[in-house]
Amino acid sequence: MAGDDVRKGNIIEIGDKLYQIMDMQHIKMKRTALLRMKLRDIRGGHTIEQTFQSDEKFNKVRLDSRSMQYLYSDNGLYHLMDEETFEQVAINEDLLGDGVNFLKEGMSLTVSSYGDEIISVELPITVELEVSETEPGFKGDTATGGSKPATLETGLTVQVPLFVNKGDVIKVDTRSGQYLERAG
Repeated sequence: MAGDDVRKGNIIEIGDKLYQIMDMQHIKMKRTALLRMKLRDIRGGHTIEQTFQSDEKFNKVRLDSRSMQYLYSDNGLYHLMDEETFEQVAINEDLLGDGVNFLKEGMSLTVSSYGDEIISVELPITVELEVSETEPGFKGDTATGGSKPATLETGLTVQVPLFVNKGDVIKVDTRSGQYLERAG
């Protein structure tokens, strides 16, 4: 695919690495045109900026996405099951990053792969988790009256309003790790 055909958001292969185009600019010169791209390494996660000739050819890559269910963890491996084929795979903790703090058995995840290699795992934006430990609230506490730490069923600690008690189920944003509201 020629440089003119690539768009922001596309995934391209350069060498043996996969990059997502985060931003790109066409720069017109007197005799030639350049493409300046901000690229995110899909596997490594870091971002680079690189300049190419506008007539450079790129290999556009398509990742396959599928829904998988989280089953359990064992010795740093997280076991998932394809919700259509029931095939099971084990992935490394590094692929999940901070997402391990939100995993509950039976949770559906979106898994992206390139060939047989799993590239990324995406959690739902919000999850409902039970509060397993927190200081008791007091009569008269209001939603705007401050916060306290609460440990959730996955071991994650978040700041919650004073009225939240042990045993409550709360919604948490998986992107920021912040309390959103009481569930139910």
